[in-house]
Amino acid sequence: MKPIDPRLLRYARATRLFMVAVVGLGMVGAALVIAQAMLIAEVVVGAFQHGLSAGELRTPLLLLVAVACGRALVSWLTELAAHRASAAVKSELRGRLLERAVALGPGWLSGQRTGSLVALATRGIDALDDYFSRYLPQLGLAVVVPVAVLARVVTEDWVSAAIIVGTLPLIPIFMVLIGWATQSRMDRQWQLLSRLSGHFLDVVAGLPTLKVFGRAKAQAESIKRITGEYRQATMRTLRIAFISSFALELLATLSVALVAVTIGMRLVHGEMDLYVGLVILVLAPEAYLPLRQVGAQYHAAAEGLAAAEEIFEVLETPVPTAGTAAVPAGASAGALTFEGVTVRYPGRSGDAVHEVSFAVEPGETVALVGPSGAGKSTLLNALLGFVAPAEGRVLVGGVDLAEADLGRWRSQVAWVPQRPHLFAGTIAENVRLARSEADDAAVRQALADAGALEFVDALPQGADTVLGEDGAGLSAGQRQRLALARAFLADRPVLLLDEPTAALDGATEAEVVAAVRRLAVGRTVLLVVHRPALLGVADRVVRLDESAVPMSAAPESAVLAEAGTAQDAPRAESRTERSSAADHPACEAAPAAGNRGLLARVRAMSGPRRGRLALALLLGSLALGSAVGL
Repeated sequence: MKPIDPRLLRYARATRLFMVAVVGLGMVGAALVIAQAMLIAEVVVGAFQHGLSAGELRTPLLLLVAVACGRALVSWLTELAAHRASAAVKSELRGRLLERAVALGPGWLSGQRTGSLVALATRGIDALDDYFSRYLPQLGLAVVVPVAVLARVVTEDWVSAAIIVGTLPLIPIFMVLIGWATQSRMDRQWQLLSRLSGHFLDVVAGLPTLKVFGRAKAQAESIKRITGEYRQATMRTLRIAFISSFALELLATLSVALVAVTIGMRLVHGEMDLYVGLVILVLAPEAYLPLRQVGAQYHAAAEGLAAAEEIFEVLETPVPTAGTAAVPAGASAGALTFEGVTVRYPGRSGDAVHEVSFAVEPGETVALVGPSGAGKSTLLNALLGFVAPAEGRVLVGGVDLAEADLGRWRSQVAWVPQRPHLFAGTIAENVRLARSEADDAAVRQALADAGALEFVDALPQGADTVLGEDGAGLSAGQRQRLALARAFLADRPVLLLDEPTAALDGATEAEVVAAVRRLAVGRTVLLVVHRPALLGVADRVVRLDESAVPMSAAPESAVLAEAGTAQDAPRAESRTERSSAADHPACEAAPAAGNRGLLARVRAMSGPRRGRLALALLLGSLALGSAVGL
């Protein structure tokens, strides 16, 4: 791990100002340390050697109090700057991570584990707190304080300065050696945490299925096993941290002892003034303290930097080259042409779509039919710019999509996927997704056009009813009609529909088909159809041949909305919160007798480890005694 990762300075601008503040406050702190040592020596020498009274020592005593208050103020300002910088950096990194995920698109996101991304964007970035609040401030002090102390000591006693210069570099050398041993273990610990997060999210999302097929206990055992591996990795890392702290403390203590012994010998023989000896004795530990603290805080910062490595991997993933060519607006944008389009997904042995060619005229409604896995949704993916054709090209309004401005192109497209995503919020907010400025009358008209106004008005708060996660509380047909209402309100010239009647009953399907028929008027429409009811809406049918597409083609469920994907992190959090909320009443209902038996349970659990606990108590007592003796 580098002391300061240059990528943090590049991706998080708040880090630069913070480093300047840390160095500036470190210089002030170093000056106060030297002043404090000189004042302490002056008070001690005046009281014990010259026999001065408290009144005569009032000025140095008051100055000593002021210096102590100044050091406390500098420490508080450093912590304040650290926490503010940490909050700013975390916010900036989360924003950049989300922006890059959106820029990489659903094609990249479909190959990632949602739980790992959630852990990265939450726990991973939060772990940078220790890096900014503990490690970097100590690093700034480690640069400034030893230099300032040495500059003061060398003017008084070159022997002590030589001892400090000779022993001081040993601490960074040991820190580097320990860091090499720690880094791989911290990386392993973070990988296990990401794996645990991803697996836990998968289990929570699929819990009903696991219960039905009797696999819930097996998955619980799997989580228990991964948790055990994470615990062992954490304990191995902590073991190294404790050993390294012991080594650094021992090295610093021996170094200070060398300085103290030489000073004591010269004081006994009258070769050194008491004032000078006291100043050096007070300053010597201060020269080693910042470096010792850097070594101690290294382990607190290591987890955050291990996560930061993965964050930077995402931020440095190349984004597909975006075109700048203007796409014709209005009806002329509805001319869609596929010329020999072949799409291959990474890691797949064959083509998802192979040499598909057809055209859609402006204002025409074309239905894509074919067996599952034939690549119908993949073609919509290519038309939206989520995947790039390996061969051939897609033309929109006569412009090659590879050269077109995708943002402007998507602003002319309304998309209704097979499983539309509804965000946590009101129905009106979900319908306004494409037109946030639309008034209530426009929202009600869109709901009416989509055949959704009747059931929306029947809800307690109408269009202001707050939906749960992913439209919780609504049926599949109701969610589909809200997605159609969203498309009605968007009022865009190109409409893409991916099996909008899938999994609907006959009556609901008829209502959705009627809404699609109204929505298709005056627009260029490309339909993915499995059921025959929607074929009546189409002017023309294009059949995709399964023989040209291997069964290993990308699943249709891999087509994701960018906005839906960007909401995975809060979705995962809310699921976990609901799970925790469900468990909480049981905890509250625990009888009072359970509290009385808590100590007994702790004693029973610690029984096999009593030897280790006794050893820890003994070593702690010895460490305290050694500190008092020194």
